[in-house]
Amino acid sequence: MAPVYGQNALPSSTTRSVNEWLTRMHEASNQRSYIGTLVVSAGSAMSASKIWHVCDGSQQMERVDTLTGAPRTTIRRNKEVITFVPEAKTAFVEKRDSLGMFPELLRTPSNLIPQFYSAREVGVQRVAGHLSDMVEILPKDELRFGYRIWSERQTGLVVKLQTLGEQGAVVEQVAFSELQLDAPVSMDKLHKLMKDTRGYEVYKPTLKKTTAEAEGWRLKEPVPGFAAMSCHTREASGGTGQTSMQWVFSDGLASVSLFVEPFDAQRHVQESSAALGATNSVNRRVGEHWLTVVGEVPAATLRRFAMALERTR
Repeated sequence: MAPVYGQNALPSSTTRSVNEWLTRMHEASNQRSYIGTLVVSAGSAMSASKIWHVCDGSQQMERVDTLTGAPRTTIRRNKEVITFVPEAKTAFVEKRDSLGMFPELLRTPSNLIPQFYSAREVGVQRVAGHLSDMVEILPKDELRFGYRIWSERQTGLVVKLQTLGEQGAVVEQVAFSELQLDAPVSMDKLHKLMKDTRGYEVYKPTLKKTTAEAEGWRLKEPVPGFAAMSCHTREASGGTGQTSMQWVFSDGLASVSLFVEPFDAQRHVQESSAALGATNSVNRRVGEHWLTVVGEVPAATLRRFAMALERTR
């Protein structure tokens, strides 16, 4: 489907900087109430979910029900998240700092984004019945993917997003197939659902906030544009006393996680890499530890992280 009008026909009043576009999209995802069906396509795989999203200014809540694959319901209230798995009658409780389409946007120095990305307005299209501005967020180096984004004209809400790889190829797409804006979603009902764990075995991992330095790790050279966002350790199940570490980096749009755990010759057989849509992963042995690096960035970027990590003690 062709845009309603091309880039040259755009009124000059719609021209925004990359930061202005991203901030508008981020704020819309945090402030609007809506109900919709979200479809994710990655390679030959496709999944769909039903989303109820509500906010009252001070807090936001969201319910996500899978419509494909194993049934599961995820409900979140600000940073608190619980995932119900009905078939196994289990529920997993965790805290997530990330909310919104570009979760780290306002937690990283946003003035750095224009050093690594530029914005190009493309035109206007309808998505799920809503007239939407099309904008491309293009990387200035090969360490990150680009994005083609459809932003609902009135609210700024992201209604469709394509992740772009080499030569602009679409490696993953997320889009609403139907969307009701300003929908009457009840925060009270979602809160009650979140608290009702009757009949479920509840798992709550023990996370401890820390720093990579405190755990004896560092990057011997930084990866341009990526800043450390958080670091946690997690106790292994079974009471072995062993812990794993997750160190998270972001450039404001893309994020990368470094998972470090004790090396296990039975499980950690071979260094490898894998890809599913925009998500890549690589792993390697680092002394007596096993490193897995995961992120929605090119595999070469993950390899830079993997080769830069070193033990300091």
